[in-house]
Amino acid sequence: MTLIYKIAPKSLWDEAVAQGAFTGAPVDLADGYIHFSTAEQTRETAAKYFVGQNDLVLAVIDAERLGDKLKWEPSRGGALFPHLYRTLAMDEVLSVHPLPMKSDGMHEFGDLLT
Repeated sequence: MTLIYKIAPKSLWDEAVAQGAFTGAPVDLADGYIHFSTAEQTRETAAKYFVGQNDLVLAVIDAERLGDKLKWEPSRGGALFPHLYRTLAMDEVLSVHPLPMKSDGMHEFGDLLT
């Protein structure tokens, strides 16, 4: 199983749960795909794009369940990032966890990225 991760505002995620699918955050909608990160990339993603943001969640997804619409494409420094070119159904999400913010504005992952 290859786990990938999505960081999102809790309010946006709650809307997706109510609708049964996550269509993406504003950056995803602008780019035409849903951005994900691997376990190794998630902390850097949080530090680069979410520092100082509270009320976030971390969704855990099995990449192998997403089919051929999941593409591994080069991004920061040539690293391959998972991008999903369709909506994410809620039944494809393994788990969702609060992503608490520490006093320095960074986020506490604990053992979520295993």
